Amino acid sequence: MKLEIWQGDITKLQVDAIVNAANKSLLGGAGVDGAIHRAAGPELLAECRGLGGCETGEAKITKGYRLPAKYVIHTVGPIYTGSHSDPLLLGTCYRNSLRVAAEHGLHSVAFPAISTGAYGYPFEDASKVAFAEVRKWLREHADYDMRVIMVAYSDSDYAFYQKLLG
Repeated sequence: MKLEIWQGDITKLQVDAIVNAANKSLLGGAGVDGAIHRAAGPELLAECRGLGGCETGEAKITKGYRLPAKYVIHTVGPIYTGSHSDPLLLGTCYRNSLRVAAEHGLHSVAFPAISTGAYGYPFEDASKVAFAEVRKWLREHADYDMRVIMVAYSDSDYAFYQKLLG
């Protein structure tokens, strides 16, 4: 199966890349961003300093350093406003992250729930966008061997992912 769900700490996954729900500076922050920076070590911060930040919806790649994942793909989700642009910007995060992974020859990527923490995007709404975008990308790139893991941290998030996975 190309789309999977997993519950736990994204920093523990042994995959080609984990996606970081980053802020525009790429210099670490709260939530999953802070956890990834702590687990990867100071080398990640040093590499991120040279990237010049990242705009909402864009994705940039770094090495994984002390993580089990070889790489980290940093993407900046939208701050939730309730406007029609929110799902468009969020979808772009998933598409661009998968594009960057494929451009670098990666075949397994794990995503957190982008924008659902400090950026205030309602988890269920964000998850529907995420699953739709990942499924669309996988269909459009059916010839590319890509395994995508949607990582849920809590029991309730995992239960909702199970519904979306079908």
